[in-house]
Amino acid sequence: MPDKRFSYSESHLRDLAAQVLDLARAAGASTAEVEVSEGFGQSVNVRKGEVETIEFNKDKGIGVTTYVGQRRGHASTSDFSRDALSRAVDKALAIARFTAEDDCAGLADADLLARDIPDLDLHFAWDITVEAATELARVCESAALAVDPRITNSEGAGVSVQESQFVYANSLGFMGGYPTSRHGISCAVIAEDDSGMQRDYWYTTARAAADMDPVEAVGRRAGERTVRRLNARKLDTRQCPVLFEAPIATGLIASYISAVSGGHLYRKSSFLLDSLGKQVFPGFMQIQERPFIKKGLASSPFDSEGVATRDRDVVKDGVVEGYFLSSYSARKLAMQSTGNAGGNHNLIVPSTGESFDELLKKMGTGLLVTELLGHGLNMVTGDYSRGVAGFWVEDGELAYPVEEITVAGNLKDMLMGIQAIGTDIEVRGSRQVGSILIDRMTLAGS
Repeated sequence: MPDKRFSYSESHLRDLAAQVLDLARAAGASTAEVEVSEGFGQSVNVRKGEVETIEFNKDKGIGVTTYVGQRRGHASTSDFSRDALSRAVDKALAIARFTAEDDCAGLADADLLARDIPDLDLHFAWDITVEAATELARVCESAALAVDPRITNSEGAGVSVQESQFVYANSLGFMGGYPTSRHGISCAVIAEDDSGMQRDYWYTTARAAADMDPVEAVGRRAGERTVRRLNARKLDTRQCPVLFEAPIATGLIASYISAVSGGHLYRKSSFLLDSLGKQVFPGFMQIQERPFIKKGLASSPFDSEGVATRDRDVVKDGVVEGYFLSSYSARKLAMQSTGNAGGNHNLIVPSTGESFDELLKKMGTGLLVTELLGHGLNMVTGDYSRGVAGFWVEDGELAYPVEEITVAGNLKDMLMGIQAIGTDIEVRGSRQVGSILIDRMTLAGS
């Protein structure tokens, strides 16, 4: 049955995709691919108990890519009329005919396309009114403000709903699509005392509203994280172990994934060139890609080219077992697509068994990083330098908050220097990992 929350049924999106492919074929395209999508959302933001913004969004679009031999052209439109579809196809073909040939261009290999498309429970409607969302945001913000009298101001709390659906099809006979959702609650507050002001936040997100953390818990966490940053100090320059808190540790994994992804590899702009089959992490390190997790935030039965996804070990016992390749980058590398056009799918980094408190004890004395500032990774060399804030740890206990520090090292050394991974797994994105303890980095301070 069509979902009445959307303007179009899935069958209508499929009909539109088929029309575009027929138009492309009739206009002279050798092959073609198309994606048809629509989505809608609602967000409510409250600050100091008053509604600050109410936003609604509703969009739709069709993107068509045509090939004339190995010349590629792309065009898009938000008009679903047949005349508009025909014009989009003509524009894509005009671009293709004036584009240089590329021997790696083209649709995905036919034998890699998904045949079975399971339902992964990726769409959960949230019929929440603006009034109800406003009340949730107020409760969330109130819980944050009630944590400590030193919390004197707020950047607000927000409740968001986002739902969409799409159909992807190509002239090799593939057609597939499904609806998705992602809902969220967030809060950010400001604390102040004689030492100055500090800000922090927290949020929860999930496919289904019922799977999100309670609004009061989100607010309390935002308030607690803000207050604990008061009276922050600077540190002298030194070398020491560094513990990246789980929400920050996901960024380290993201940097690794970027370094072993097709674009950087075929352009030879990665510090991990030719790393397949080589030891990059300690022997206890595993990274698994699991695209079929029910309700997973990065679950998908096929990638943005229709290539079937699959469970695989991308790092096993510290050794690189797989890259992240689209069809184009795979051809550039004389390899095969890994089903990662559009990104990775639920990367799981198993813990080494230590809780967060046990990681602090294991580190003994060092730096806990809870916030990163700026961008400081040279993908060609691996040189890593980021502004950070967090806590100085002594004898396995948080001693005092710190700020205005830079941590530096080389990502290749950092990955090999991982000592442990916590059980405090971060599950709010496409990479699930606990806090990561690294043996040694340079801290640049006062």
